[in-house]
Amino acid sequence: MFETSKKNKLESGFIVGIFIIVITLIVYYICHALRLGTMSIVIALIFSIGSAWASYYYSDKIVLSLNKARPATKEENQELVNILDALMVTSGLPVKPRLYVVDDNQPNAFATGRNPENAVICVTTGLLEKLDYYELEGVIAHEMSHIKNYDIRLSCVVSVMVGFIVMLSDLFSRALFWGGVKDNDSDNKANGILMLIGLVFLILAPIFGSLMQLALSRKREFLADSTAVEFTRNPDGLISALEKLENDPNELETANSATANMYIVNPFKKNGKKKTTNIWSTHPSTADRIEALRNLKY
Repeated sequence: MFETSKKNKLESGFIVGIFIIVITLIVYYICHALRLGTMSIVIALIFSIGSAWASYYYSDKIVLSLNKARPATKEENQELVNILDALMVTSGLPVKPRLYVVDDNQPNAFATGRNPENAVICVTTGLLEKLDYYELEGVIAHEMSHIKNYDIRLSCVVSVMVGFIVMLSDLFSRALFWGGVKDNDSDNKANGILMLIGLVFLILAPIFGSLMQLALSRKREFLADSTAVEFTRNPDGLISALEKLENDPNELETANSATANMYIVNPFKKNGKKKTTNIWSTHPSTADRIEALRNLKY
């Protein structure tokens, strides 16, 4: 687990670095196309570093706001609080995660935050109503596993950054389409190359960013499931919970493509069709996850 946490920290730093480069090239392309001259690269660097800093430090607040989450209370959510308190002993987390609730009929949950000291576990009201104690324990243990392994930092930062790149690309591609590209320094080969690279990133960055987001999410769900069983010593609870979540017909009303990968199961339903893992899947198939959990049993 220590090696996994270390690897996730390194991957987070690498992704933030890639994000800064991509945003710098996109903004440089935009500024140069808008004839801002030599200030283009300065503006691009300031913008990219500032957006990376904001994405890192405020990613949890952004995600909670997007999902319309509210703080849980001990009076309304006593069972949830008790489960979290009990799991704190076996998980070894240094700080108790804050609890949030989304008012929605679909049973689902996610964890977010930049590190275990600033972590949040968010559940839907549907999860609290439809799962029994041991099923809910399995789900909360799964989310605590993401916190323990630093998956939350990686998934949260990637979700916000990919969403930001998509928004930026869409906004300025429209602006450039309406206004056209004007370049007073067409003879400058260096600027021409950077402009070309920026244009390529402007078009392809949202696609590659989304694929990276999906791949990272799928890879970590199996590890979080197995770590959750280490915490609870009860694979049956998580298996039963996954089956209920998979078969529930409700769609999550607050779900969006930027944060779908953070949930324990895909919040978007496919009209009852059998779900299989493919390149666009936010999660491995529930059947594969249940099979892996059953293989953990002695």
